[in-house]
Amino acid sequence: MTQVAEGRFAGSGTDAQARLRKLADLVSDGDVVVLSGAGLSTESGIPDYRGETGRRRRAEPMTYQTFTGSAAARRRYWARSHLGWRHIAAARPNDGHRAVAELARRGLVAGIITQNVDGLQQAAGADGVIELHGALDRVVCLACGDRTPRTRLDERLRAANPGWEARAAAPGAVNPDGDAVLGDADVAAFRVVDCERCGGVLKPDVIFFGENVAPDRVRACFALTEGAGALVVLGSSLTVLSGYRFVRHAAEHGVPVAIVNRGATRGDEHALITLDAPLGATLTALLAELDARL
Repeated sequence: MTQVAEGRFAGSGTDAQARLRKLADLVSDGDVVVLSGAGLSTESGIPDYRGETGRRRRAEPMTYQTFTGSAAARRRYWARSHLGWRHIAAARPNDGHRAVAELARRGLVAGIITQNVDGLQQAAGADGVIELHGALDRVVCLACGDRTPRTRLDERLRAANPGWEARAAAPGAVNPDGDAVLGDADVAAFRVVDCERCGGVLKPDVIFFGENVAPDRVRACFALTEGAGALVVLGSSLTVLSGYRFVRHAAEHGVPVAIVNRGATRGDEHALITLDAPLGATLTALLAELDARL
């Protein structure tokens, strides 16, 4: 079942207020499932791949096939990520993350599915978040499956590369997965470390492009979606199937879909409500609207 969207609206005024009130109607009924994307974290200084910041950087994400198939590619990734991780680790939750956590605290949210790997939704106080694409604060061994904290890898890489950070040129733009742009000479001088348990290849515990999400995680998201009172998409273009399939699944099961994003999305045709607006300000206004009804 495809719902009829009211048409994407950008800006402020009467129409925006009407859409916000309709969003509040959906949310106030409870059992909301939130599907969040990179657009929710851009106000925390973390760029996205397909929004305004992504278009400016023309970011090229690492693929699973490239990472696993080339030692040189892994050296490039870990050298760049070693510096870029500083930027991700220093990021703090913004008003949008805090608003979602507050909605959950009020008992209006049945579940949160995030496509983000930055951990900011959890840092804002939300529990039970399904990390669809994993998290950058963990590292996994591709041989033995051992998972370790990113802080431990950071310590080991510093020890294996004494003085490298001081010698390396200042990194350029940082991609959403913490991959900072570096010159070839700096990459070539970087030493990669392997798994402490078995000597296998280490990978960030995230889903790279071209890699499949674990089936049990996908099933859990489908179950959440079809049982929801509403699916609210926050800051995702829904360009990739990984997130879009849940919007399509919700529509097929008659679950109302609302989308708040900067710019049009692949899921707009399935949405009952769309808002082209900043996430932090919109979600803060949503809380205010709900408070006014008490």
